[in-house]
Amino acid sequence: MAFTMDYMEQALKLARLALGEVSPNPAVGAVIVRGDEIVGEGFTQPPGQDHAEIVALKQAGEQSHGATMYVTLEPCCHFGRTPPCTRAIIAAGIKAVHIATLDDNPRVFGCGKAELESAGIEVHIGERREEARELNEAYFKYINTGLPFVTAKYSMSLDGKIATRTMDSKWISNDDSRLFSHTLRHASDAIMAGVGTVLADNPRLTARGCAGRGGTSHKQPMRVIVDSNGRTPLDACVFTEPGKTLIALGRAVPESRLDAYRKVGAEVVQLPGRDGRVGLEPLLRYLGERQITSLLVEGGGTLLGSLFDERLVDKVVAIVAPIIIGGAGAKTPVAGVGVEKIAQALSLENVRVTRSGDDTVISGYVVKE
Repeated sequence: MAFTMDYMEQALKLARLALGEVSPNPAVGAVIVRGDEIVGEGFTQPPGQDHAEIVALKQAGEQSHGATMYVTLEPCCHFGRTPPCTRAIIAAGIKAVHIATLDDNPRVFGCGKAELESAGIEVHIGERREEARELNEAYFKYINTGLPFVTAKYSMSLDGKIATRTMDSKWISNDDSRLFSHTLRHASDAIMAGVGTVLADNPRLTARGCAGRGGTSHKQPMRVIVDSNGRTPLDACVFTEPGKTLIALGRAVPESRLDAYRKVGAEVVQLPGRDGRVGLEPLLRYLGERQITSLLVEGGGTLLGSLFDERLVDKVVAIVAPIIIGGAGAKTPVAGVGVEKIAQALSLENVRVTRSGDDTVISGYVVKE
């Protein structure tokens, strides 16, 4: 039996190559097919450069005439940093377009589809829709709310510990899981950690081992340190690594400390909150104003606990290693106030369980009340 290629699946694979490189734009993939042959492929380039459809059209050239396009997101129909993709598709003579999902952006929603149809192009909607929406889940939340999509990620032992009672935490997860964690970092606009994590581990908070994905220029996610009292050391690794570092401070931190952070290259913001702490919801709104669409939170337990207490987490990725640490004083991944009754516990939906070597990766979406 002859093999039939899933062209939308190929478009989704291409779109994944753009993750981490094109924000605040969505990561999109496009495939142009003539007969049974792919004549053009493309994925979104960094902001200000070609969208996926344009890359594919340029590759296909004259073979675009009478061909079919498969694209993971509704083509844009407005002028932004680049001209409308719909006009280029029409001018190229594409006869049919398969679109995985419409674009929630009110400047595009349904309009791209309508413009193609008014030009006589046959349009099909919904093929692999859920996969396409998951791929751009951060973009869709951001375009609808102005807030970043928040993923809480942590590695823990089988008995729910993130470090021993002496605060030793290297390494709980295995090499494969750490590479997976760097892939998550690469796909995120920003990585957030609390001052406790900085003091305990002095982490770099950079994406490593991901260079070359998609062939576009690699960029580091912004590092965001939540530090209510200005305790982050001036010689911390987060200030010397490539990329930007933002330190979010409470109102009580003196101007002299703010100046010291600025001198080591950090951006500084002071945000109001209860009990002198940084306000987490105002911080998320501030990051949204900075066009941060996806935020990966890597600890520690105090920060994650507060985010869960305030119902600000969208997704959880927990890596569970098959080891037992023990110890009543050993740290757990989520602290905070927590709930009083099991019935009040946060639940996850669309849960997935996969293997990463001997580790188990559990991911899911927080059920919103």
